Amino acid sequence: MNELIGRVYNFEKHVFPNQSELFGKLVRDGQAPKALMISCADSRIVPEQILQAEPGDLFVCRNAGNIVPPFSEQNGGVTSTVEFAVMVLGVRDIIVCGHSDCGAMKGLAGDPAKLGRMPNVAAWLRHGTAARDVVDSSYEGLDEGERVHAISLENVVAQLAHLRTHPSVAAGIARGEISLHGWFVDIHQGQVLGLDGETGRFVPLRSDRPLPVALPAAARRAASFEPLVEAAE
Repeated sequence: MNELIGRVYNFEKHVFPNQSELFGKLVRDGQAPKALMISCADSRIVPEQILQAEPGDLFVCRNAGNIVPPFSEQNGGVTSTVEFAVMVLGVRDIIVCGHSDCGAMKGLAGDPAKLGRMPNVAAWLRHGTAARDVVDSSYEGLDEGERVHAISLENVVAQLAHLRTHPSVAAGIARGEISLHGWFVDIHQGQVLGLDGETGRFVPLRSDRPLPVALPAAARRAASFEPLVEAAE
């Protein structure tokens, strides 16, 4: 802890003075983050570091397993964060970011009885049950490590589906104002994968290739109200 406190002193003496103009602008003009990133709370995953972001660039929500519970009237931190980011800050890109060697995904993949002493964790991970069921019913011949890896990727897909149940997000998608992104950080390789919505596969992010997007921004309306053409008399 003393080491961390020392870094606080370094922030006050060196980091803040060197960026005082930026912080002053953020205080004066308010924040306008470029994206909302929902990532795991794992200490090895630092969203600002992955995106090389400056203060003001990212609105971040972190929790065990990068979970996005489906929308409900019951208040929750993720739901409130999403709503505020979209409706107040006007965020147009939302990233759900998973990662390799995720403890939450290992818990989801394992025996639920082993989580008996952590009832809140067990309840939280139930929001990822779809990912586990997809893998167990659709993947064959996986060893345990491969199974956890597959569940981790499918969990990002499942949480993106949950995200679309949130009214603010659904409305933004319908207006063509919001893009959804599914990312996966391989902390062993130092590589970031992105979900390609057209193929359904995760592919490496590369500067010489188009950015894979889970759901590109485009207006979507299920109903059509074309003028009725009266039959000729």
